[in-house]
Amino acid sequence: MRQARLALIGGFALLLALAPAPSRAAGPAPGVALAVLFEDYWQEHLKLHPLEATFLGDHRYDAELPNDLSTAHLGLELELERRYLKRLATVDARALEGQDRLSYEVFKRDRELALEGFRFQAELLPLNQFGSLPQTIAQLGAGTGAQPFQTPRDYDNWLKRLAAFVVWTDQAIVNMRRGSARGYVLPRAVIDRLLPQLEQLISDDPQKSLFLRPVAQFPKGVPAAEQPRLRAAYLAAVGDSLNPALRRLRDFVRDEYRPRARASVAWTDLPLGHEWYAYRVRAATTTGLGPDEIHATGLAEVARIGAEMDRVIEGLGFKGDRRAFLDALRSDPRFYFEREEDLIGAYAALKSRVRARLPELFDVAPKADFEIRPVEAFRAPAAATASYQSPAADGSRPGVFYVNTYDLKSRPKYGMEEVYLHEAEPGHHFQLAIQQELTALPSFRRFGGYGAYIEGWGLYAESLGHDLGLYTDPYSHFGALSGEIWRAIRLVVDTGMHAKGWSRERALEYLLANSAVGATDAAAEIDRYIAIPGQALTYKIGELRIQALRARAQRELGPRFDLRAFHRAVLGDGALPLDVLEAKIDRWLAAERRSP
Repeated sequence: MRQARLALIGGFALLLALAPAPSRAAGPAPGVALAVLFEDYWQEHLKLHPLEATFLGDHRYDAELPNDLSTAHLGLELELERRYLKRLATVDARALEGQDRLSYEVFKRDRELALEGFRFQAELLPLNQFGSLPQTIAQLGAGTGAQPFQTPRDYDNWLKRLAAFVVWTDQAIVNMRRGSARGYVLPRAVIDRLLPQLEQLISDDPQKSLFLRPVAQFPKGVPAAEQPRLRAAYLAAVGDSLNPALRRLRDFVRDEYRPRARASVAWTDLPLGHEWYAYRVRAATTTGLGPDEIHATGLAEVARIGAEMDRVIEGLGFKGDRRAFLDALRSDPRFYFEREEDLIGAYAALKSRVRARLPELFDVAPKADFEIRPVEAFRAPAAATASYQSPAADGSRPGVFYVNTYDLKSRPKYGMEEVYLHEAEPGHHFQLAIQQELTALPSFRRFGGYGAYIEGWGLYAESLGHDLGLYTDPYSHFGALSGEIWRAIRLVVDTGMHAKGWSRERALEYLLANSAVGATDAAAEIDRYIAIPGQALTYKIGELRIQALRARAQRELGPRFDLRAFHRAVLGDGALPLDVLEAKIDRWLAAERRSP
């Protein structure tokens, strides 16, 4: 399965007024042709990726779920990328300017990168514990996510999509069997995370299945006369089709695939592994940095942040080294909640505090709001501390800030502020929601994204805590540093495991020795880096680039530097590859220097 696009993304109207006006409205014919090309591509892309459409609030394809592991579907994806790259070549790039030229360059880069990725057979590794299709289907099927359950048609759409998922599960078995015979096999650590998730999706009593939740209580839009039919259809779908399919998948993974699973964890142990990992690094970071350079950067950042952490420890009068202090924090009950609702409530209080101070640093803000929800129980043990899902583009559904309430002893109070700033405001919700409402941008830019920009912005947002009235006590300050060093550690352990021969145990020990991350989170994080190599590099690489751009702007503009204007410039065109962002800030600085 090709790398999934996240359905995170959002918007803002004032920012649209402040952004450079697209030239195509009154521009030459090439700009008009380009706009048509972009929209044509986007519509074909959504047709091939109907789940993405659902998450964006486009419900034309809610009944569809293609077998995207099949040779036929992969051929359609390959043909789409080739055809639009060829079509793009007919546009005279020299006649483009402004947003049209920027969109042209980004679109060309994306298509070329996508085509390069087809040489690596990711469809032979369709499952992991972090974000593959079974987890997504469970989230949708529980009835509280992006899949609508408001009318009889909505309910019938889901039955069709569920039937298509059964086809997908059988294709996954075929692909994994084929892949394992050719050396494409997951590490045992990933399989051991995945199996409990599959188990939780299977219900011995179909009446108790999470997939029956939508028919436990119907909305007003479903007439009473339709409800018995739908209940019976859902019960039959789960009992006669879905549960058997999930059991087949679970039994295959447990009994046939796991015995063949790798003891090693390096992506480079796969066929074409070194080239594949280098590709993933390049795609994730949107830079030309290689694993060795990233590893060295990580080591330097861990040393720098660690020294600052040691100064905080010394200021608290603690007698002992950093590891002893971290152990003391992990075992001190005052730093942890005992009830899920208290953790959720504390995040709600943070939302009010931060929102009141945001205008001091930003003169833009998203229209869309977000909810705070606990991570679903079936995925919580392997999920991250928190995550974010963007609102629907049409405003019908708010964003969601997911908080992991599993094992509350791994969710320290002193780390909450940096988590909130990263995932919610002014982090992911802020940036992604703003991007989605930039309606003058072509759809592939409004709803697309680049991990190094998105996660880099999230980590940069954490650094704004002091300015927003947070991190006021040394423990919260330590929590912020812990969050930052965690992302620096990722540079070390991701490249360490996948390019430098580190074992899982060595990576886990390094993470625990240098951060305040609890043992449960630490193990889940290391297994995440094993499952999706390269993604963990995006945070620190992106944040370092944004910080460098800010420092340069402050240096060159001196007393004329306006932080709110800088933030507007960074956010004003949505997510961009880091090299494109840097060129854009160059132009912004030149304009600022010329302004009276």
